[in-house]
Amino acid sequence: MPRRTPAVSLTGEHRDQLEEWIKAHGTPQQVVKRCRIILLLAGGLTEVKVAAELEINRHTCRLWRARMQTGGPASLWETAPGRGRKPRAGLAAKIVDATLQTKPAGMTHWSSRQMARAQDVHHSTVARIWQDHELKPHRHRTFKLSRDAKFIPKLVDVVGIYMSPPRHAMVLCVDEKSQIQALDRTQPGLPMKKGRAGSWTHDYVRNGTTTLFAALEVAKGKVTGQCYPRHRHQEFLKFLKHLDKEYSGTEELHLVVDNYSTHKHEKVRAWLERHPRFHLHFIPTSSSWLNLVERWFAELTNKAIRRGSFANVPDLIRSICEFIEASNGQAKPFVWKATTEELLVKFERCRKRLEEISPGCTAPRRRKKAA
Repeated sequence: MPRRTPAVSLTGEHRDQLEEWIKAHGTPQQVVKRCRIILLLAGGLTEVKVAAELEINRHTCRLWRARMQTGGPASLWETAPGRGRKPRAGLAAKIVDATLQTKPAGMTHWSSRQMARAQDVHHSTVARIWQDHELKPHRHRTFKLSRDAKFIPKLVDVVGIYMSPPRHAMVLCVDEKSQIQALDRTQPGLPMKKGRAGSWTHDYVRNGTTTLFAALEVAKGKVTGQCYPRHRHQEFLKFLKHLDKEYSGTEELHLVVDNYSTHKHEKVRAWLERHPRFHLHFIPTSSSWLNLVERWFAELTNKAIRRGSFANVPDLIRSICEFIEASNGQAKPFVWKATTEELLVKFERCRKRLEEISPGCTAPRRRKKAA
């Protein structure tokens, strides 16, 4: 007669523990199945019947019976060692070091498959190690460290205006978005539908350009804009006069602007002297991120210009004006949160790193005197 395997002997405490794990929502399903195997075996069922009821192999029942007898309920949470390729010692450190310190021949960065061939592993292994160490060789971001000799005074001035604006005054971020192209596609675009994104032709026709002068009211998020054919000091003076009418009254206007030459033209300075309620605050060179209107320009580009099609310049200007009107209809204040101290810490960290790579690259530029 075939030998019958005795039933699993469970204490009341162990049985309660297994039943509690089965009922718990956070128990992994593989642990739940193991608990059911032991309870069914403890109820007197054979391994063949348990396997048929749970739709598993009978050898699985035998495995966890043995584990339970030697290690108790805690052994049901252990993972059995796999039979595949065992992890290589130091592989992760080797791949990370190669990613950070080397480049593939003739290329600028590694792909997971190139690194896998170089390290003799599967590309999914490389992808997992990159994910664990937050490495993304395919991603690239731009930056620019200001070399303005007066970087700190200008930074303190502009951030101070944002975080502690003068009383009974208006803070406006002013800049021009030049050379906005009126691009028209050579064929009508296909609309978006279920399962397919909208599409357009790869080629286009240039139908002229315009320049947008814009002033962002920081406290309310509203924008005042005017389009001109060019962006000289004459156009900037026209825009200042427009702001003078738009914000009529006696309140002071503090304008945050960049170092473009039109903002410092002698005729502009003369006009500002005749209108003492206008005060210009210049951001450091190569620091356009300090001008909040640049963030609004990004919204304009992404939502009204980049995917638009314009038959002529008036059509482009009409679209810009419609976006300004829609944006002002749901305007929200632009809140600046970064303190001067936090920005200076980042600036110094970036400066030191650049000096390590290329000494002298962060020194302030000196203008050459005309001969």
